[in-house]
Amino acid sequence: MKSILKKFIASSFLFILSISLASAQCAMCRASVENNVANGDTTVGASLNMGILYLFVAPYLLAAIIGFLWYRNSRKSKVSV
Repeated sequence: MKSILKKFIASSFLFILSISLASAQCAMCRASVENNVANGDTTVGASLNMGILYLFVAPYLLAAIIGFLWYRNSRKSKVSV
């Protein structure tokens, strides 16, 4: 039980640490895009938006695939019973 608690505390600490690093990256990206837009270059902002959409869609697509495979597998097991 103590080893599980130690693993939980360690993973929680690493998770909290990674959040602060991720927040720092957002400010850097925003500053870079604002600087490029001020200079007239809008391609960086468009590329950044496509990257955000890619990161947004990927988990939902993965969940949909897992859900479909789960549904198909449960349907096969009902038919064979």
